[in-house]
Amino acid sequence: MLCMQNFTYYTPTKVVFGKETVTQLPALLREFGARKVLIHYGQGSVVRSGLLARVRSLLDEAGLAHAELGGVVPNPRLSLVYEGIALAKREGVDLILAVGGGSVIDSAKAIGYGVVNEGDVWDFYAHTREAKGCLPVAAVLTLSATGSEMSNSSVLTKEDGWLKRGYNADWCRPKFAILDPTYTETLPAYQTACGCTDILMHTLERYFAKDGSMALTDAIAEGLLRTVMANARVLQQDPKNYDARAEIMWAGSLSHNGLTGCGSDGGDWVCHRMEHEMGGLWDVAHGAGLAAIWGSWARFTYRENLDRFYRFATQVMGIAPNPASRAAVALEGIEALEHFFREIGMPTSFHDLNLAPTDEELSLLAKKYALAVGGAAGSAVKIGETEARAIYRMAL
Repeated sequence: MLCMQNFTYYTPTKVVFGKETVTQLPALLREFGARKVLIHYGQGSVVRSGLLARVRSLLDEAGLAHAELGGVVPNPRLSLVYEGIALAKREGVDLILAVGGGSVIDSAKAIGYGVVNEGDVWDFYAHTREAKGCLPVAAVLTLSATGSEMSNSSVLTKEDGWLKRGYNADWCRPKFAILDPTYTETLPAYQTACGCTDILMHTLERYFAKDGSMALTDAIAEGLLRTVMANARVLQQDPKNYDARAEIMWAGSLSHNGLTGCGSDGGDWVCHRMEHEMGGLWDVAHGAGLAAIWGSWARFTYRENLDRFYRFATQVMGIAPNPASRAAVALEGIEALEHFFREIGMPTSFHDLNLAPTDEELSLLAKKYALAVGGAAGSAVKIGETEARAIYRMAL
């Protein structure tokens, strides 16, 4: 049995969950001392749904000044962050309100870093220096996926070289997050499935740690995984099912606020880092890219972490235990999760993403991955450039 490791669990975000909770927005902003807010949002869904207009109205009625910056895209861009930093400084805002999904929240966090730290904000994502603060960020969530509404992480894409990089620091954890599952009811099925996949992967990255284990953490992680899969299937048939939307929305927050990694070595995270290079090069949807690469990573590493893969197969995927054939059971578990991905319309290969990378592109992905992680990364198996290239190739 693996020994539990020391951990620090820090989740300062105040969560206000349920229908019509956006009406509490003015009181929450005042609670956290906001006087002028930058409303940050995406490309149009918050406009079409009427949510943006409602947020404006609530702030106006409460006498809270605000500026606006829209235009965030999936895999949020550094260029818009620079624009947001300049706007926030010019307008003298003291809180950034992200109205949208994870990309909007990540972009808001990057703007927050840029407002209070001198120099180029990309330095933090390039890991050449550390931030010393962040302008307060809050969120009205419209997509269950990244968990950015409670996490210490954000991911940004630099157009020069198409580099997709993440930065983690507690400074950026949102002060509060309003979570109303009804805001996710109009999402296309593909976007819902991508979000469910991202939630699963945030948990799986922590679950497949080689060192450290805690029975309670494992039980929470396994229950979260089963809950997301069950409710993703419900939403395939009934997209407006509020209870299923609510279960998935809450799972998204818990999957990435640190809870499902307490007592482990922190997890693996290779799939995320490999997918970042795919997202940077081809701008693929994050959840879809993760689904496309996961099975290949799992087959490449499962023998070196057989206990965890066996447990995953039996406790999460429902494969019958067979201690005499643990490797076969582990492979059944991998195949079962890939079957689930296909069931909800997710890819399990580059081909399914309508991509046919050349050998040169696979080598470029592997080289950029190795550069981003400082040579090699991973928990049970250290994945460097050579190993990454092999995993990418397996995913064709």
